[in-house]
Amino acid sequence: MKTKMKKMMMLAVAAVLMLSLAACSGKSSKEPGNLDEAVTMYQELMEQENEIFAKNKKLWEKVFMEADKGMTLQEDGKNYGEFLLDTIESAKDKFTEDELKTLKNGAEEIKKIEEKLTMLEEKYPEVAEKAKENGSTSCKDGSASVPADSGNMDEFPSFEGKDLEGKKVNSKKLFSGNKVTVVNFWFTTCKPCVGELKDLEALNKKLMKKGGEVVGVNAYTLDGDKKAIADAKKLLEKKGVSYKNIWFKSDSAAGKLTSGLYSFPTTYVIDSKGKVVGKPIVGSITSGEQKKALNDSIEQAMK
Repeated sequence: MKTKMKKMMMLAVAAVLMLSLAACSGKSSKEPGNLDEAVTMYQELMEQENEIFAKNKKLWEKVFMEADKGMTLQEDGKNYGEFLLDTIESAKDKFTEDELKTLKNGAEEIKKIEEKLTMLEEKYPEVAEKAKENGSTSCKDGSASVPADSGNMDEFPSFEGKDLEGKKVNSKKLFSGNKVTVVNFWFTTCKPCVGELKDLEALNKKLMKKGGEVVGVNAYTLDGDKKAIADAKKLLEKKGVSYKNIWFKSDSAAGKLTSGLYSFPTTYVIDSKGKVVGKPIVGSITSGEQKKALNDSIEQAMK
């Protein structure tokens, strides 16, 4: 029970940090007349979401701490605001009436924002990708804080685990068998994590041709949680993800690294000797700057 609570607390902090970045520009309600205006509006809407989370950070931390890890984020037919409303309802006995009112009002606002985002995406199919390239989730690069020692780690912690199909995975064999291994930490109800799965799938296909691969670690699946594994597999299949996802014991060195992460998604680049190359990529890899940092580390690892 303590391990699960610690895990949920960690995920709570991660989710809020990823969504509590400060806004950078003014808001506009004018209907966009072209793609550039749509991108600007898309970014502003995302910033409005960020502000909602930042305004009541502690309450939102508690929401994610109490969330049922089996409650997957369904992007088709249910937007993120609806997901949050369901999460709040499932944990309503943990909050006062005033807290519930604040949370529900915030989730309703996010629901409306997500509806506007969807309309923009339908009218301008390129808008989401353009916004990502411009860094729509933050003023600079979409990054957030991580523990000081995680950026200075020389070697990735060794582990013995399994993939989601039950096949054994040994870190030494995994890393030595690749010229480079990109390890992506994520979880099923993390919107930025789910949003970059297709990019990671595309990256994996490129790396496979060069003797490398992408490996995912879903934080919910630590210790081989069967329900979490089933949910992760369902979501990965839905997103067309074929690259390997693994789990290991939460009390292992790699498990402790996972529990110590302050932000999700976080991505490490590992060379064939198991050494960490460059700094971890904190936040989605979908922006141009984040992609460049990741590719630079990959190239360095393959030298």
